[in-house]
Amino acid sequence: MVKRFGEKMWVLGIESSCDETGVALVEMQIHPDSAPLPVLKGHALHSQIAMHQAYGGVVPELASRDHIRRVLPLARQVLELAACSLDDVDVVAYTRGPGLAGALLVGAGVACALAAALDKPVLGVHHLEGHLLSPFLSDSPPSFPFIALLVSGGHTQLMRVDGVGRYKLLGESIDDAAGEAFDKSAKLMGLAYPGGPLLAKMAAHGNPRAYDLPRPLLHSDNLDFSFAGLKTAVLVQSQKILASWGVAAFEALPESVQCDLAASTQAAIVDVLVKKSLKALSNENLNRLVVAGGVGANAALRSQLNAECAKRGFQVHYPEVHLCTDNGAMIAMAAAMRLQSGQQKANREYAFDVKPRWPLDAL
Repeated sequence: MVKRFGEKMWVLGIESSCDETGVALVEMQIHPDSAPLPVLKGHALHSQIAMHQAYGGVVPELASRDHIRRVLPLARQVLELAACSLDDVDVVAYTRGPGLAGALLVGAGVACALAAALDKPVLGVHHLEGHLLSPFLSDSPPSFPFIALLVSGGHTQLMRVDGVGRYKLLGESIDDAAGEAFDKSAKLMGLAYPGGPLLAKMAAHGNPRAYDLPRPLLHSDNLDFSFAGLKTAVLVQSQKILASWGVAAFEALPESVQCDLAASTQAAIVDVLVKKSLKALSNENLNRLVVAGGVGANAALRSQLNAECAKRGFQVHYPEVHLCTDNGAMIAMAAAMRLQSGQQKANREYAFDVKPRWPLDAL
């Protein structure tokens, strides 16, 4: 049945770009004038962290196999939460890229097969666009235009966002991203995978000024980021600390010393993210900032951004903390917003490909 303007549609979203399998369902209206934002009706998520911990990082083959096991049970769970059936789904959306090729293929294959079986249209979604639009799922959604700080895994980018699909890249990481700086620094400190959240937890009990660590590109005339040098500085500093205490392992140090280095590392990363974000707002003459991606859940980053934006009369928006990680809700939401805005149409072409590397500003 062809639906008309003002009628409701249900979009099922599938996320499988890395080590989380996510499925969600959103309800939207077909882009009439002043259509309300799509509404999340249910979502479910499975994290593979426990499986990958033994290897100290994500094993792509294992990630792909686990997505195969999880995606359909999660879809059933979401449909039950939303009290609807597969026949009620109008569009099936999936993460097309960027991400791990094998993992992306699982989500794309399941989505296209499901859509074909239901004779429903399908839509491939950009993973980073999902993160960028995820704050629209929050209780306090932003409005266009705004500056977006995307801090997701291997990506750190500043974008000017004038509407759905209207993105201008202002700056990005030229080597390690912020999330990688957290995780790699944590690994140097002997913390288990994934180390970033553990480092942040330790940092809450440390002195952020205990060690003078560099803020790469902080005073550059551009909005690019570089965190590889910080990782090296953390390594050098940790070696000095171990030598001064006469111990061989970081975990043998007093807890207060470990927390101080964690806090100093976090402070360096957060300082750069905050000051570059404020510079982007000033350069673009905008007063609204959106922060999205896994590092967007970091409490220190939120606290410092809130304080600095309040001083300047800027607004700052985040997704709910549980939606900062990769999830199906952001994929379903991005698909719904693209459909609602007329930026893209779903289709019944079920042959698919994926894009492990896919710049967001290429959309």
